[in-house]
Amino acid sequence: MSKTKKIVLGIIIGLLIIAGIVFAVLKLKGNNEGLEDFDEPLMTEPVAKQELGETILVTGKIIPTDEQKVFAEAENGEIKEFLVKENQQVKAGTPLFAYDATKVNNEYTKAVRARDLTTSRLNITVNELGAARKQLTDMKKNPELSKAELNAAAKEIVSLEMEVENIKGEISSAQETINDLAATKEKMVVKSKIDGIIVKINKNVEPSENGSSEPIVHIISSGPFKVIGSMSEFDTVKIKQDQPVIIRPKVFKDRTWNGTIESVSHFPGGEGGGDEMGGGGGGNVTMYPFKVAITDDTSELRQGFHVSLEINVSDLEQSEQLAIPHMAIDIDENGEEFVYVLTADNILEKRSIVLGDSSDEFAGIAEGLEEGELVVINPYIVAQKNLEVGKEVKAKDLPSVDEPLMDEDMLEEDAPVEEVIEEEMEPQEEPTEEATKDEAK
Repeated sequence: MSKTKKIVLGIIIGLLIIAGIVFAVLKLKGNNEGLEDFDEPLMTEPVAKQELGETILVTGKIIPTDEQKVFAEAENGEIKEFLVKENQQVKAGTPLFAYDATKVNNEYTKAVRARDLTTSRLNITVNELGAARKQLTDMKKNPELSKAELNAAAKEIVSLEMEVENIKGEISSAQETINDLAATKEKMVVKSKIDGIIVKINKNVEPSENGSSEPIVHIISSGPFKVIGSMSEFDTVKIKQDQPVIIRPKVFKDRTWNGTIESVSHFPGGEGGGDEMGGGGGGNVTMYPFKVAITDDTSELRQGFHVSLEINVSDLEQSEQLAIPHMAIDIDENGEEFVYVLTADNILEKRSIVLGDSSDEFAGIAEGLEEGELVVINPYIVAQKNLEVGKEVKAKDLPSVDEPLMDEDMLEEDAPVEEVIEEEMEPQEEPTEEATKDEAK
């Protein structure tokens, strides 16, 4: 390709790019002019009852209602065998594992044998005492026996009585030893204290004098889960026991569980929350732990799930009330709230109102409006259109029933300038080998 042809081609491409940019700018300008020509009408919405009330939002974590953690005890020796498996359902009293009880069993058997031998010796001594007493009785009937002989027989009886008491004391001591060893034997088999599920068995934990840091067996209750968390000091004063709670697990986007407030601690910190956190206004906010009981079925929930909690702290009987959108409310020069009302005859009224509870979207109306009345939700239009209170609003200032508020074509997004340019430009062909040779010549 000659140098002149290349220059001409470059000029043509440049003109096409400029033409595309100009076309796109003109199109955008035309759409903007269309938007400026749009005449916003007076919009209304009926007064209706809404579920309102002050709501507290907090977060928490799901935990089991109860749990048991069993730690190794060095004084009990080595563990001989485990009697349960992970994920096994157990009842209170189910044996979990057993220590090696060989030494304790030998001591127990020895103590029982010693007690039995002592008991036999007691029986023999008691028989001897009985015989001595009978002999003394017979001796007293014989007048030929001297007083000294009778005294000697009596002393023998006293000696036997003392020996009987001593032997009884030995038996009592032996029984105490047996009872202690029996209790130790009982401790050799560790049992569950709750109904639940075995979630963890750690067979590699070695007992130490200070106690192990990890549990040998971990059991969580099979009952319903609960939620723990912490709330600010400002929220605690609004919370009452048994208040209903809506629970939203983060792993389930569109599902909720019901619950009730179980308790709010009177002391900061502890399980479920820290002591303090940074607050607004440059100060600290004290956090208080709370617990929520889940009243719905918790079979799909798991320990450790993070949840958000919604607590309606308003009077439930008053939570449903007349309400209007926040954007319908205006404020006069005296700082008083008011709304514009459109009557059935399209007469514009200015109405003072008294606000009640509110939500993120709606404001409750305690006084000033009746259910079904039409309030203006874009009150700024009244001033823009120079509408007068007490006079009829013309049909041209109201939304048309048949026509949309804006032309659908005006709402469509314009094609980017780059796309317009690409449409105007044709793809440039790659130079052939012959053309390259000609250019070189």
